[in-house]
Amino acid sequence: MTEFVIMGILPNVADDLGVSISAAGQLITMYALGVAVGAPILTMLTRNISQKKLLIFLMGLFIFGNVAAVFAPTYGVLMAARLITALTHGTFFGVGAVIASRLVHPDRRAGAVSMMMAGLTIANIIGVPLGTFIGQHMGWRASFASIALMGVLTLIGIIIFIPKLKQEKATGIMQQLKEVANPRLLVFLMISVLGNAGLFAIFTYIAPLLVEVTGFADHHVTWILVLFGCGVTLGNIIGGKLADWKLMPTILGIYFATCVILGVLTFTIHNQITAVLTIFLWGAASFAVFPGMQVRIMNLAKSAPALASTMSHSAGNLGNATGAFIGGFVITHLSLVSLPWVGSILVGLALLLAIACFISDRKHDVIA
Repeated sequence: MTEFVIMGILPNVADDLGVSISAAGQLITMYALGVAVGAPILTMLTRNISQKKLLIFLMGLFIFGNVAAVFAPTYGVLMAARLITALTHGTFFGVGAVIASRLVHPDRRAGAVSMMMAGLTIANIIGVPLGTFIGQHMGWRASFASIALMGVLTLIGIIIFIPKLKQEKATGIMQQLKEVANPRLLVFLMISVLGNAGLFAIFTYIAPLLVEVTGFADHHVTWILVLFGCGVTLGNIIGGKLADWKLMPTILGIYFATCVILGVLTFTIHNQITAVLTIFLWGAASFAVFPGMQVRIMNLAKSAPALASTMSHSAGNLGNATGAFIGGFVITHLSLVSLPWVGSILVGLALLLAIACFISDRKHDVIA
């Protein structure tokens, strides 16, 4: 919620702080960069802290960042508050994925990660619209106050419900860097970048696509996005269960399905009924791959799973920014209706890389 809610209250923020809409939009860009660049660094610096204590520290920092946003007197202070919050984002989900995977039997790790990620997908269905509503009716600062309050509730939940897990031997920074420099891991991070780029090349511009091409009214877009979010949540849970069954075949199958669905969307986007059905399936397929990718990336860095998991989120945010840029380029030089097939090509590149890795692993008898 803290990452995306500002999209709906950008005009409010810009007016209150006396900056342009484009300047206010940089609060989103800098947040993504904070996750992509800062989170892996914070993960390495906190490697000696036990995982539960680290979650408590991160949530405390998260609360501080959002409270600072509530009282930010200037644009610069708000930017700094957003960067502080961004640092906690990737590290929290990275460590959270490791904890979730350790709380269950090894053959249910992807399912556990998908349950944790379901919190993020549900936030997009409920939290972001609610935060936008609060910001539009009570002021943008109230949106960040509500997020800080949820942070307090989360902190209490961590203290009460997260067990103290046996602390694994801390790995040195150089050893962690060596682990994540593994070429196979870097390829999977690139797969994540391409997959997310394919998603956000379209999702960033979904509102004008639905209004100008499909012919929906503005007020219908919100409900279509809610339906998309339902598909996201369902796909995330199903994807986790499938990945526990067959990890790499599931990743390959889901990327292939996403390619096909986006290719179909190129044609179905012109009809309201078929567009909505395709968008629901697209949401389900796009997020079904995430749990399996997260587990696969953690498997490739057994001595530094938290750092690898965090870098997975960093790669995802890099893909988000890349996809938004590519989408804007496509709109400028081609057209809105070209977005689905361009997204399909980007996901197709991710699929080709994943197939190459799968063939290489089987050739060298590497366990997926």
